[in-house]
Amino acid sequence: MALRSAAAAPRGLRRLFSSVSTFGFPPSPAAAPGREQAEPSTNLFVSGLSKRTTTEKLHEAFSQFGEVVQARVVTDRVSGFSKGFGFVKYANLEDAAKGIEGMDGKFLDGWVIFAEYARPRLPPVQTENNNMPPPYGRQ
Repeated sequence: MALRSAAAAPRGLRRLFSSVSTFGFPPSPAAAPGREQAEPSTNLFVSGLSKRTTTEKLHEAFSQFGEVVQARVVTDRVSGFSKGFGFVKYANLEDAAKGIEGMDGKFLDGWVIFAEYARPRLPPVQTENNNMPPPYGRQ
């Protein structure tokens, strides 16, 4: 029983078992076409947090890169567990840049986290015609 050479193997199997992968990595968030970069600020948005991550752990992890003014893990009102993201505020822009460089793509509590400059919150949409009576005292 003779073994077939790789050239004689069916094309699909050659592609499947080849050492050169045809699969690429997804584009980084910075290279995504629909997502613009936020302006540099002292406030950082941190995503990918574990449910076990506390505000104290977040503060401790980011304080190695500069003076952290405030750190906050956003938690669920009912369960009290982390929603998977938080914010870190540094004293100056240089420390914020070091924090992003030092913690973006690193592990915290066993999860890979991502740090970027926080975007400003958009104002809520105000509509007058929402089929609700006017608030008390307004005509």
